[in-house]
Amino acid sequence: MKIYFSILLLFVLSTFSMNLAGQDNSRTIENFNADWKFFKGDVPSASNIGFKDSDWRKLDLPHDWSIEGNFSNSHPATVGGGALPGGTGWYRKTFKIPRSAANRLVSILFDGVYRNSEVWINGHYLGKRPNGYISFEYDLTPYLKLGSENCIAVRVDNSQQPNARWYTGSGIYRDVKLLITNPLHIVNSGTFVSTPVVDKGLAKIRMEAVIANNLKSRKINLRHQIIDAEGRVMLEKISPLTVTGKRTNSVVNMELPNPRLWSDIEPYLYKIRTSLIEKGKIVDDYETPLGIRSFSFDAKNGFILNGKNIKIKGVCNHHDLGALGTAFNLRAAERQLEILKAMGCNGLRTAHNPPAAALLDLCDRMGFIVMNESFDMWEKKKSDFDYHIDFGQWHKKDLEDQVLRDRNHPSVFIWSVGNEIQEQWGTGADTLGRVWARKLVKIVKDLDPTRPVTTANNDVNSYNNLISSGAMDLIGYNYNHKSWDDFTNAHPGQKLIATETTSALQTRGHYDAPADSMRIWPTAWDKPLLTGNADFSCSAYDNCYTPWGSSHEETLKAFYRNPAVSGMYVWTGFDYLGEPTPYTWPARSSYFGIIDLAGFPKDVYYLYQSVWTDLPVLHLLPHWNWSSGKEVDVIAYYSQADEVELYLNGVSKGVRRKDGEELKVSWKVLYQPGTLKVVSRKNGKIILERNVSTAGPAAKLELIADRGVLDANGEDLSFVTIRVLDSQGNLVPDAAQAIRISVEGAGRLVATDNGSPVSHESFQSDNRKAFNGLAMAIVRTDQVQGEIVIQAFSEGLGSAEIRLQSK
Repeated sequence: MKIYFSILLLFVLSTFSMNLAGQDNSRTIENFNADWKFFKGDVPSASNIGFKDSDWRKLDLPHDWSIEGNFSNSHPATVGGGALPGGTGWYRKTFKIPRSAANRLVSILFDGVYRNSEVWINGHYLGKRPNGYISFEYDLTPYLKLGSENCIAVRVDNSQQPNARWYTGSGIYRDVKLLITNPLHIVNSGTFVSTPVVDKGLAKIRMEAVIANNLKSRKINLRHQIIDAEGRVMLEKISPLTVTGKRTNSVVNMELPNPRLWSDIEPYLYKIRTSLIEKGKIVDDYETPLGIRSFSFDAKNGFILNGKNIKIKGVCNHHDLGALGTAFNLRAAERQLEILKAMGCNGLRTAHNPPAAALLDLCDRMGFIVMNESFDMWEKKKSDFDYHIDFGQWHKKDLEDQVLRDRNHPSVFIWSVGNEIQEQWGTGADTLGRVWARKLVKIVKDLDPTRPVTTANNDVNSYNNLISSGAMDLIGYNYNHKSWDDFTNAHPGQKLIATETTSALQTRGHYDAPADSMRIWPTAWDKPLLTGNADFSCSAYDNCYTPWGSSHEETLKAFYRNPAVSGMYVWTGFDYLGEPTPYTWPARSSYFGIIDLAGFPKDVYYLYQSVWTDLPVLHLLPHWNWSSGKEVDVIAYYSQADEVELYLNGVSKGVRRKDGEELKVSWKVLYQPGTLKVVSRKNGKIILERNVSTAGPAAKLELIADRGVLDANGEDLSFVTIRVLDSQGNLVPDAAQAIRISVEGAGRLVATDNGSPVSHESFQSDNRKAFNGLAMAIVRTDQVQGEIVIQAFSEGLGSAEIRLQSK
């Protein structure tokens, strides 16, 4: 295996050199994630080119060192930051650039480093970037030694904590790339495509490009090709251009007949290939995504996409990927979006920071309406060491870089320049909040006048300085769903977006009766919870929520009752690390998600699916293991049916129908062991049936992989669900057995989880207790083809295995 890997590595490196030497007429973008060295700690001399790093850890990026640590209440990040360690770390990488690149420009592109990154090349200091979420680049060209070894060194300082209200991760946690161009080239993030006119018969397309030229004035041809999803050139326009000075701006207008439109249902994608051609030779190629769509927000009728009135059915998500931490992985992000899409979700808010660039690529392809958010604070702090320290110096550069990078994504519909900003409050003729609101919106509008800008406001009173600034295209309400009906009176002619809603609290598989008795935990945002559960759980009956929030059902009713509410983004789609409201230690992750940290849906997932999709849905809760004679609230979420009927051991417990605004039906049933069955019918015909049976003692394990065939690229993942079953194959709802996981063959185990917000087991461990009957193993492919064998073993239950193929 080691010999094979060495040969493969030699091939990759030689291919890199050949690509660089053989494509001297255009740009190359090389994945720069492999073969870094890492040291946890601060070694100031590590920036020197001659520093000895032979004993440092070898790894590939993206990397989050915090997720590898142990949970502790003593970590400076606190439980709000996930109770995991921060600190300082160094990364180093040596690489060669062939001599044939003598007349080319080489830049390094970082998609995100958390936080306070500093970068050196061959001992030369390139700069510092405090913001942990922003993408940035450095020109390496003046300092490279062609044909010899070069060394890039990166210092990452996440030692000053707390610096966020959630888990941030630490390190170079997003992709790194090497960009090689000719001196005459299109600037990175230097194109801007917009579609000022769109209808079924014609799309007018405006294409702007910024061209860099480090040489004398040159006459070239600028070629734009619109290419469809099948790779066919649908339109080509060639324009003569004289390139002068260091930067030249070009604007070209095109018309595409009979375009296919991008929507949340059919996210059709074109691309524009822009080429610089000099004397018949391509000097540079640059690709820009193109999704052709029209949209608007209306004060009375909400959101209109391609001429149709639709609701934005969105969620907010933080950037961690559960057990993987913040280290970005394309498949892990894709899986999250697949789960959300199956629920009927069509919107995503990047709470509360710029996302990974590849996440927006996925949203383009999968049809999500994205609210792209910039800041969680401005000058006034929320945590002692958060971005307020750097806001004054860096806000303009950070916001510009975000908009320039993301403005071509068709999935991006809204810019949010702040979440629950402390400058909402303040008195005076022209407050700090109003001044900053206007400044930030202007920065966005100067670069992208095509999309609306908002802020997410938790105080929606008339004195809110951000709302009253007059700068916002959309008025964003966080929570305050009871104020939605009065919005048009409070803000005549303004347009409403529910930027954040709900904040309901749930633990998967736990139920507190009665189901219609609401638990507001804690009683106020600034008071500790004194009446919670001893096991640090929250009820999954949708009867537990924060004092600023509401139940999922109540919010959904208000959402559909009011056509002026253009969309809502639920807090949150997935549980996330940190902010374990309503509890504190030993809780270390959130309860807000519709889906738990491991990716297992909570019951309310099916409420959304029944409302947000056209699928026939039938979901029965809770489990059916109770004390004899206990009265149990039984609930069914259903759709595409007229009625549902519940049976206990074959005896009907009654027919129920949803009336008016009702989103569920329920029964009170005296428990007796056996089987609950619910049947949905339409016009007397059975649509769906669901059963829940009393489970006996745990007897065996079952493994279910989300995908059986993986890519042998060293990055692909399979998420393997481990179920604890009784002898009859029923899930044991309170099973907590310890499970050992092993992986052999062409893959490796990278993380385990169970969705529990109070588990202190390391995500890196191959041992994981089941939580309410379930556990998760995350398996990554190696760069070899072959079979992957995953085995789970538990004392008294034996073992189970599943086999995957890596191709």
